Amino acid sequence: MLLSPAMSARMPKILAVAPLFLALSVSTPALAQAQDAAARSMPVATPIQYRVPDPQNVPYAGTIALDIDATDVTRGVYRVTETIPVAAGTDAITLLLPAWLPGNHAARGPINLLADVRFFVDGKPVVWERDPIDVRAFHVSLPKGTTSLVARFVHTSPLTGREGRITMTREMLNLQWEKMSLYPAGHYTRLITFKPTVAFPNDWTVFTALDGKAQSGNRVTWAATDYETLVDSPIFAGKYARRWDIGNGVHLDAVADEARLLAIAPDHLKVYRNLTDQAVRLFGARHFDHYDFLLALTDRMGGIGLEHHRSSENQYEPGTFIDWDRMDWDRNVIAHEFVHSWNGKFRRPAGLWTPAYSVPMQDNLLWVYEGQTQFWGYVLAARSGIQTPQTVLDAFAVTAAKYSEGQPGRAWRSVEDTTFDPIIDGRRPQPYGSLSRNEDYYSEGALVWLEADQIIREGTKGRKGLDDFAKAFFGMRDGDWGELTYTFDDVVKALKGVYPAYDWATFLKTRLYAPGQPAPLKGIEMAGYKLVWKETPNSYEKGRMGHSGNLNLFYSLGVDLNGNGTVVSTRWDGPAFNAGLVNGARIVAVNGEKYSKDRMTRAITAAKGGKTQIDLLVQRGDRFLTVPVDWHGGLRYPWLEKAVKGTAPLDRLMAPRR
Repeated sequence: MLLSPAMSARMPKILAVAPLFLALSVSTPALAQAQDAAARSMPVATPIQYRVPDPQNVPYAGTIALDIDATDVTRGVYRVTETIPVAAGTDAITLLLPAWLPGNHAARGPINLLADVRFFVDGKPVVWERDPIDVRAFHVSLPKGTTSLVARFVHTSPLTGREGRITMTREMLNLQWEKMSLYPAGHYTRLITFKPTVAFPNDWTVFTALDGKAQSGNRVTWAATDYETLVDSPIFAGKYARRWDIGNGVHLDAVADEARLLAIAPDHLKVYRNLTDQAVRLFGARHFDHYDFLLALTDRMGGIGLEHHRSSENQYEPGTFIDWDRMDWDRNVIAHEFVHSWNGKFRRPAGLWTPAYSVPMQDNLLWVYEGQTQFWGYVLAARSGIQTPQTVLDAFAVTAAKYSEGQPGRAWRSVEDTTFDPIIDGRRPQPYGSLSRNEDYYSEGALVWLEADQIIREGTKGRKGLDDFAKAFFGMRDGDWGELTYTFDDVVKALKGVYPAYDWATFLKTRLYAPGQPAPLKGIEMAGYKLVWKETPNSYEKGRMGHSGNLNLFYSLGVDLNGNGTVVSTRWDGPAFNAGLVNGARIVAVNGEKYSKDRMTRAITAAKGGKTQIDLLVQRGDRFLTVPVDWHGGLRYPWLEKAVKGTAPLDRLMAPRR
């Protein structure tokens, strides 16, 4: 830079003040920060004080009386009275609503459904406060000399699906103890004793795995039991109900919206007997003294499929018994939940066992807990006849298609990472599930276990298979219905015990812990089948679409539509996505004509192999848009097609064991 004479004359002075100027410049941010700190209120964190005591392996003294009035089916309300003995000298107690519920793999205890909560000592109300950190905890102050505390509250069953799962209708109910009972903090739940009593509507039949049932009028009570067993023994009860003995200490207990829906044919009932036989043959042991399939044939009470040690909660569509062939797609849930008695309840990942329902679960290894259960649920359904082998093949095809073409999220996210989705997502809908992934440890896990089965069978020349792993890993200790935990290394050790000449640790780590893996089709191919695409849906997909009213175009346009043409799911980077069609948009017209399923499928077929786009008139909010979709591949639905002559290995896997 050139300097003027005046500037040159001042140069010594400028140079003299430069260091001070630079020092002020450097210190200005720090000075400003200090000035801001003086001008603004800036709190300092204090350590969080946790008031809920950790569970200890010590018993709670006395028996808690739990009395529930479940007669108000008009308003859908359970009224609860709980009487809790109190040790001498106790001046306060903390009571908890279960949070981390078994089988939910997340903190789902519905504290929002608990209302009108009050506590009494000697008939007088006492002071309580909710814990500000654990909102399912109630701290109750006790007067001097208290020997018993009474809690009264209501559990409000949702009346509509938008409020949550409906558990009570005019014809039936599903009582889950953990949602309407409080337990004292500071103890393992297996060391807290409850005496349960429930009042039901007159002339209703009651089913549960609890022992020691006694009834007086409409009031039913059971023997005192530990809280862990109580929570693990839900109730189905209903106006229209039947019970069948299906062998091996197992009963099928069904309630229905109407009496006629219970008319199952003898040949169809036999498949449930087959299921118990095939399961015991598979595992070689039983981890229950008796077992109840609790089944609701309903579209009024909320759907469910939930495992317990000596029972399971299941829902079929109302006509599944009486419209047997058409509803074949709907019957897998019972086989799946039955497997959980061995896999998930008796054998359980170490991180998923907790001493109390306030302790967070760690969902690692759900690809064993749920993934192998999904695999055996399919296999046992086919072996027993609960579902036809073709339906099971078609279900495998739908799963294979998802990971072959329908899930770009596999590029960035591993199957193991999806085991955290029950906590991350809470099973809420996602804008782009194909990119995000969601609980794929179930179905992709099943395909990995199919491959493991075929590796064993090929390596041992058919002498062994995953059946041998199931017997060794889940079938030990016949009659034990406690809990035996396992780790990743335990799984690998058991696989090596069946087929030692294989690197099982690397196999599992690669398939399940590494993202960006090839489509998991190898097990299907080793089992003698291949994934192919046809213009008509397979039986499983056809059944699901027929029931829901949806139109599945996921592997053509890249969308799933509900009955009125609204997009309910969009495949990331699919033709519809690239055209700007997203969830919630409603297709009003197809190529200038009012939308219908037939018009949509005809338009896709007509565009196959050509160059003309499919023009969709779409309503999104208050706007109407013309969306041209560039797709010329026609309709595409997944099938498994046999790739070998004669009986394929997958056919042999699904064949009944004698």
